Amino acid sequence: MAHPAPVNPATDAVRHHDPDVRGFASDNYAGVHPEVLAALALANGGHQVAYGEDEYTAHLQEVFRRHFGPRAEAFPVFNGTGANVVALQSLAQRWGAVICAASAHINVDEGGAPERVGGLKLLTVPAPDGKLTPELIDREAWGFDDEHRAQPQVVSITQTTELGTCYTPDEIRALCDHAHQLGLAVHLDGSRIANAAATLGVPLAAFTTDAGVDILSFGGTKNGLLFGECVIVLSPERVRAMKHLRKLSMQLASKMRFVSVQFEALLAGDLWLRSASHANAMARRLEAAVRAIEGITVVRPVQANAVFAILPREVSERLQKRHRFYFWDETSGEVRWMCSFDTTEADIDGFAAAIAEEMSSR
Repeated sequence: MAHPAPVNPATDAVRHHDPDVRGFASDNYAGVHPEVLAALALANGGHQVAYGEDEYTAHLQEVFRRHFGPRAEAFPVFNGTGANVVALQSLAQRWGAVICAASAHINVDEGGAPERVGGLKLLTVPAPDGKLTPELIDREAWGFDDEHRAQPQVVSITQTTELGTCYTPDEIRALCDHAHQLGLAVHLDGSRIANAAATLGVPLAAFTTDAGVDILSFGGTKNGLLFGECVIVLSPERVRAMKHLRKLSMQLASKMRFVSVQFEALLAGDLWLRSASHANAMARRLEAAVRAIEGITVVRPVQANAVFAILPREVSERLQKRHRFYFWDETSGEVRWMCSFDTTEADIDGFAAAIAEEMSSR
């Protein structure tokens, strides 16, 4: 028996959360920037060719070339892990290995995907501030042509790093020059690349194309997109079979226009920089507020949109019932507080007041 259609289908969806509540656990918790939502609506309606043969993806190439130079080629994908796996596979052979910081997202937070899905050995190096250097690369850049050892073929860096630190253009240029001299390609995980550019006050190309990076994963969801990241090829001569690897890795979107139009909204104007600059400013405001609270130690430089601090564990656990955030180091009690494009000054001031209140009631 057929069921009657609802009188007003628009009412079928119900809001299940309080939109005024914001946490400090991750910039992925934030919603979609209104300008991005508007772009999605603009791209809707009618038919467009699937799998990236649409007008929006074609135009996106020019948008990215404005930022990264005339040789740049953009490959939209679903998510950050997929972007990293596809990018790294394109630079390495089956027996290849990737040198990265021990704290790198590809090593710590991607469920072994680069190794299990990408088939790449990760050679990790301790980096106290999250940043690799030529000297640190040399710890694992050896054993070339040794058939018993996975062959170092790629260096992967993160900008900004998982520890919230930011490479300067000169640091990346020195690292790329050294890697290339060793015959290694360089991948940049740019899940928070906009935050880095906002901190440095330089164009995106200054620490990517101009510094010698060969390929990068360009983050969108942490900066206001609904979904989607992009692999940006900067050195086509070093990259193999990107379109085949994207499909093989299950990262080819059928309705790709809805990924591409979001990046156009982000990058055609200054939305990417406005949003990242705001998130960074909110982190600095939070840092200043908590430094004034006795018993709290900010343990890492605040160079983007993350604040790392140590405070009594019982205080953190009480705070977590009021505001979401994560422990970064269970042993030391270090926590991480993240700010987003939609974090407000009132959010920061309210959170700082809650911290002060819980600290005073120890």
